[in-house]
Amino acid sequence: MKTALVTGGASGIGLGIARRLRGDGYHVATLDLVPPAEDEFAYRADVCDPEQVTAALEQVRAALGPVTVLVNAAGVDGFKRFTNIDYTEWRRVIDVNLDGVFHTVQAVLPDMLAAEWGRIVNISSSSTHSGQPFMSHYVAAKSAVNGLTKSLALELGPSGITVNAIPPGFIDTPMLRRSEQARKLGGSVEDHIKRTPVRRIGTPEDIAAACAFLVSEEAGYITGQILGVNGGRNT
Repeated sequence: MKTALVTGGASGIGLGIARRLRGDGYHVATLDLVPPAEDEFAYRADVCDPEQVTAALEQVRAALGPVTVLVNAAGVDGFKRFTNIDYTEWRRVIDVNLDGVFHTVQAVLPDMLAAEWGRIVNISSSSTHSGQPFMSHYVAAKSAVNGLTKSLALELGPSGITVNAIPPGFIDTPMLRRSEQARKLGGSVEDHIKRTPVRRIGTPEDIAAACAFLVSEEAGYITGQILGVNGGRNT
């Protein structure tokens, strides 16, 4: 049985992915700043801190074995006019959304290289398709994740490791609902649903379904791809 690691697995998209992969028969460990106490394979780690990531990976390996599936779903958003973003805010968004991917990929790669098999899926954002006002730091970080995905796919493909990204569209998560309450979405969730071709909001399970395919054996000939799951909002 393969072992998967999902960052940001305590809520939202990460939680949906962790549940799906467990249902598909994987051993699944999660990393988060506040892991749920009821999950024995939920570990605390700040993905911005490589030492914390490495320590958590040692625990995961001891409990579940080598990690050959990695899903990077940890993320933080930000809403501010570009001229009002200070460097500390800029750095925080880049640290979590981009540097966190760097740290976790480097931490799990030895397991994948030893197995000559691996699957990496990076959760980016549909905002990378068209940009988003007042989210320049977030869009910059997630766009870089897409670029990193493509480069790693070329570099790691000969070792049996695929690397793909999923940029979610409008997904019903606690982070989205907080943004709606703060009136940062440019309208309500219902307003956005009316502008979505399939006429509904996405769910974490929608992203999890795409992720489950990309980490499967059947997806071994798919790498370096950016698979949008967005209800037709971005094509």
